[in-house]
Formats: sequence, structure tokens, C-alpha cells
Amino acid sequence: MNAIVTVVGQDKVGIIAAICIRLAEYNVNILDISQTVLQGAAFTMVMAVDVSKATATIGELGTALAELGKEMDLSIRIQREEIFEAMHTI
Repeated sequence: MNAIVTVVGQDKVGIIAAICIRLAEYNVNILDISQTVLQGAAFTMVMAVDVSKATATIGELGTALAELGKEMDLSIRIQREEIFEAMHTI
């Protein structure tokens, strides 16, 4: 099963590394990454990930990523790919 991780916040050193490390701790494979720094300060990232071999549920991953986000002053969320797509389809 695939999922989408979204990250929003102020740009700083180590955002991508910290999130990749946290995902690796749960055996989540990163399939694709798109990140942008808007106007030199606002950081946004969307990651497609494979959670089929994850050692945690989507809910547990969400909690772990939200905790990391709190530590780094970022908004980090994970959703199942089909839910993400349904929410962003007009």
C-alpha cells in the first residue's frame, strides 16, 4: 500500500534527512520526493511512500511523524494514497 507524506514549515537544515531517517526506522520505502522552498523561507515537501512492509500502522506512523514535526516546528502528515487523491480530485 502506498501513502503520501506532506511537510510544511520554515526551511532549515536537516528536514529531509530527519524525515527519511524516521521513515526508515519503520521500514517505510520512499518512492518519490518533491520539495520546494517558496520565497526563500517556506518549505513544502510531498513524498510518495510504500508502507506495505512498514512495522507500524498508518495511524502509528502519523503519530511518529507528527511528533517529529512538533520537535522541528513543522506540519508533517501521512495519508493513504487513495484518500489523498480523493481529497484532491475535483
